[in-house]
Amino acid sequence: MSFLFRRTRALEAQIDQFLDTVSEGCLVFEQGVDDYLRGDREEFEERHKAIRILEAKADGLRREIETRLYVESLIPDHRGDVLGLLESLDNVIDQAKQTLAQFEVERPDVPESLAAEYTTLARVCVQSSQHLVDSCRAFFREITAVRDHLHKVYFFEKEADRLADALKRRVFSMDLDLARKIHLRYFCLHIEKVSDRAEEVADRLAIYTIKRTI
Repeated sequence: MSFLFRRTRALEAQIDQFLDTVSEGCLVFEQGVDDYLRGDREEFEERHKAIRILEAKADGLRREIETRLYVESLIPDHRGDVLGLLESLDNVIDQAKQTLAQFEVERPDVPESLAAEYTTLARVCVQSSQHLVDSCRAFFREITAVRDHLHKVYFFEKEADRLADALKRRVFSMDLDLARKIHLRYFCLHIEKVSDRAEEVADRLAIYTIKRTI
């Protein structure tokens, strides 16, 4: 982060920690979905607990960074963009937490024949989020590398859309009662939202990057 934050290593470390937390939270989300679909309720509960802790940590770090940016009058020309980026990134881990919470509350009955497809969807959504974190690191460290990662965010988001559409079609072709079909589609949509949030942040980051390079 030497380019944007030459004046404070403390802020650099906090932002790194925030990005690490978002990344870890999304990986825990992927593991949690896999645990649920394998029927390992004990491990699932551990993942659910872990992501709540990580999301709260990300919130705390974001607030500390925001306070430091204002109190120490850092990067006034880019402060708004950085704050907007952090807030929108926080939405990604929050969406992952909310989705695991819905699994915990509603406990959908996923047919064994569909479990692998839900797992794959979650993995692809998380890949989108991981490349988003890489894009954000590049924004602070090496602005010219942002585009190298952003296109991967969009690639995996589109792949998630494709997988989700195929999964929903398969659900509605199965010999299940309508209420169960709707419930299964609902959780497909919830998982898919993680990559949707990543795409939204990527769109903002693309604009912020252009602003910093003109």
